[in-house]
Amino acid sequence: MFDKVLVANRGEIAVRVMRACAELGVDTVAVYSDADKHGGHVRYADEAYNVGPARAADSYLDGEAVVEAARAADADAIHPGYGFLAENADFAARVEAADGITWIGPESDAMERLGEKTHARRVMDDAGVPIVPGTTEPVTDVEAVTEFGDEYGYPVAIKAEGGGGGRGMKVVESADEAEEALESAKREGEAYFSNDSVYLERYLKTPRHVEVQIVADDPAAGSGGEDAGDASVAESDVVHLGERDCSLQRRHQKVIEEGPSPALSDELREQIGEAARRGVAAADYTNAGTVEFLVEEDPDRDPSEPLGPETNFYFLEVNTRIQVEHTVTEALTGIDIVKEQLRVASGEGMSVSQDDVELEGHAIEFRINAENAANDFQPANEGSLETYDPPGGIGVRVDDALRQGDELVTDYDSMIAKLIVWAPDREECLARSKRALTEYDIDGVVTIVPFHRLMLDDERFVDGTHTTKYLDEELDADLVADAQERWGSETASAGDDDEEVTEREFTVEVNGKRFDVELEERGAPAIPVPESGGGGAGGQQRPPQATSDDGGDDGVDVAEGGESIDAEMQGTILSVDVSEGDEVAAGDVVCVLEAMKMENDVVAERGGTVASVHVGEGDSVDMGDVLIVLE
Repeated sequence: MFDKVLVANRGEIAVRVMRACAELGVDTVAVYSDADKHGGHVRYADEAYNVGPARAADSYLDGEAVVEAARAADADAIHPGYGFLAENADFAARVEAADGITWIGPESDAMERLGEKTHARRVMDDAGVPIVPGTTEPVTDVEAVTEFGDEYGYPVAIKAEGGGGGRGMKVVESADEAEEALESAKREGEAYFSNDSVYLERYLKTPRHVEVQIVADDPAAGSGGEDAGDASVAESDVVHLGERDCSLQRRHQKVIEEGPSPALSDELREQIGEAARRGVAAADYTNAGTVEFLVEEDPDRDPSEPLGPETNFYFLEVNTRIQVEHTVTEALTGIDIVKEQLRVASGEGMSVSQDDVELEGHAIEFRINAENAANDFQPANEGSLETYDPPGGIGVRVDDALRQGDELVTDYDSMIAKLIVWAPDREECLARSKRALTEYDIDGVVTIVPFHRLMLDDERFVDGTHTTKYLDEELDADLVADAQERWGSETASAGDDDEEVTEREFTVEVNGKRFDVELEERGAPAIPVPESGGGGAGGQQRPPQATSDDGGDDGVDVAEGGESIDAEMQGTILSVDVSEGDEVAAGDVVCVLEAMKMENDVVAERGGTVASVHVGEGDSVDMGDVLIVLE
């Protein structure tokens, strides 16, 4: 087993991995950005190293900085968690090439094979795993999209090679939409994954999202010799740990996950599990991963009659990492998946075989995100956990990293925690979930806890007949708004705390390693700072932020009768589609803003002439920042 593991991630997943390491007697190393210097994962780790500024590309996505931190800490392995560099084959290869450091995950070659979706489809097809009708080669021109639509019918899904979770996917309802959707999907693919290659699939109208957790042993481990790495993965080396149903999604982002799926018969469940084992073995894949499938739901099905073995199911993709919802499988099997990852990567091998796997009871995971479900799940742009009191009791697990009093970090994802509930059967699990969510006391930050409480009384969800499109296309938005008003978290305003808090920081970094020496004083005078950057050696003054004309400072002038188009959320500008002097009409797209892994069109509410453009491609913006001024 390893002596010291660096966790190349943040927040609750970093703490989750560190807890597994602690139970195995392994020391842990955290990395953190400037925005996360007070992060819960930093507090939990044995050591912590700063890897750069708040911007993820300059810190958590800086592979060289992460590896250098591992060297500085004398870590002998790196665990990537999920997100950031977790599915980056180039980073995995960098770690594999580093002397004395082991990559805790699948080999980079396998990640590359399965990370390219067209190649993964070919591998699965050859292994006899059903795939959705689509292309097995990248698509480059709009004619290919329209020809595919003519052959298979609309809608057609255009998907980025490196995509996932709805990122880089566009749905084409008709030939008229093909050109714009193709360019948008390619643009998202380049922005998120540095790969603008896309492929096509028939878009299923009533899909369920069912995924199978697998762990695959390395057949070469312990065999020694120069040819040890040439051993192929056999199906017997792959263990599947049952399925999870992740059909409750909004804009292709999972919200609630559960297992076993309430929609599958035992025969269909076994078919899907064995297909996952077969495909993973064919790809020579080792360590943990998840094989995702789309299952065609019957909209007229009686909830008491599960989908039978004749039901169509199709391979979607392989996530070459631990999943957010891996906790559901752990609750059902009692198997610590992160520990299995560590054992496989260290050469010890898995501690379980397929015959050892038994699923007991039912489990549901609720993502506790700092989002306002009543406002199209808009992420919070600020807040502090004035009250944070998570639930407990039998069958209740909470994975988190934040604590009461912590400030919300909005530079990354919106997840605060994950609530996992287990019970002997689904009915009791739903009842226990109601109790746990009622106990979850959070003030100071808006969350989607009210939405979760609503869903536990929602007929479609309780019946288990919902599809991935249910939230976006069928759920009554007024019900969500009512739930938010009834059960929503209280949010503190900036002036709620009369007592002035002065934070004096004496954090020392030597060769990038963090040493915490900090002091908070309540009621003390503020530490004086220069009014401009010119008063001190090496001082820098942050440039003024653009602000809207309805409050804040006067950083942007708007002529009488003019209008500013402001950012409605924090994010990154993917493209600017207008220039000074352009004429725009109401509804025209003026720029594209990426926020929470989704591409959002920013449109003009009324027509006019572009007087000034205040952002460029790649700029980070905060809520309320002025993007465009019209006259």
